[in-house]
Amino acid sequence: MEKPVYILGIESSCDDTSASVICNEKILSNVVANQEIHAKYGGVVPELASRAHQQNIVPVVQQAIAQANIKKEDLSAIAFTRGPGLMGSLLVGTSFAKSLALGLQIPLIDVNHMQAHILAHFIKEEGTTPPPFPFLCLTISGGHTQIVKVSDYFKMEILGETIDDAVGEAFDKSAKILGLPYPGGPLIDKYAKLGNPKAFAFTKPKVGDLDFSFSGLKTGILYFIQKQQRINPNFIEENLNDICASIQYTIVTILMDKIKNAVKHTGIKHVAIAGGVSANSEIRNRLQLAQKHWGWSTYIPKFEYTTDNAGMIAISGYLKYINNQYSDVSVTAKARLKVTE
Repeated sequence: MEKPVYILGIESSCDDTSASVICNEKILSNVVANQEIHAKYGGVVPELASRAHQQNIVPVVQQAIAQANIKKEDLSAIAFTRGPGLMGSLLVGTSFAKSLALGLQIPLIDVNHMQAHILAHFIKEEGTTPPPFPFLCLTISGGHTQIVKVSDYFKMEILGETIDDAVGEAFDKSAKILGLPYPGGPLIDKYAKLGNPKAFAFTKPKVGDLDFSFSGLKTGILYFIQKQQRINPNFIEENLNDICASIQYTIVTILMDKIKNAVKHTGIKHVAIAGGVSANSEIRNRLQLAQKHWGWSTYIPKFEYTTDNAGMIAISGYLKYINNQYSDVSVTAKARLKVTE
């Protein structure tokens, strides 16, 4: 029997410190330490994020190894997020991973955070099937919105992307306009379930077939709310569920229209979603409906692998490890990194 491969994944690209241990393609532990401190600032403060990573990284890694029921000496390699992300946060994970790999004298593997979101689909879980190549992946998060054609584990091509704001930003900024606390995306989703998605109409941006734009929509929502509040100061409180449902409906319709165009352009009917916004209930529902209506095969990751987590870093590390794609210790963190790099 082949010796099992144990990979420790470390993720520190934004405000969550996470560590995960994978044995071949099966996750043994996936520990995430959230940073509550940013809520009172209404967004992530980079300097505070990197300080919190420094405090969290040792206990989080220790916990991940303990939960996996192995010793650190059992590890085959260490995978870490190289980028994209906040530079200060990335540096904490990068230097920790390098030191640990050097100390244990095992290979170091750098991982592209955006590729990892997509590769989370290859984590072996009961009841889930990974998408076959080639497939389309709608990668949606606070920092990214793109349609990626995935031909192999590390062979990806961007077919379309946002020309301004990311979809997660559109959700969070809309929530801010409504006076909801940060992060607002999950709250819009929560209130939307109780509202009428057709209550208010917002104009959809006019951009290319496969590209996205959300800044005009955000401005439209702001002007609409301001106008209504002049007529009725209690407009938000009295209509919160309907406003949230209408905003969510508009955003998800934009996403679905673009992915429909991508299927038409490529003829690929295997469609996956990845990234933090793929936890949104409306996008999940609409994708499942698309499977029935248009004969697509859709792939939706488990909730815990949608937001930033080290499980997706560990699976990417494993896929690189079995192909001997190791990194040199001179590798540096990169705040900006395309999914194709």
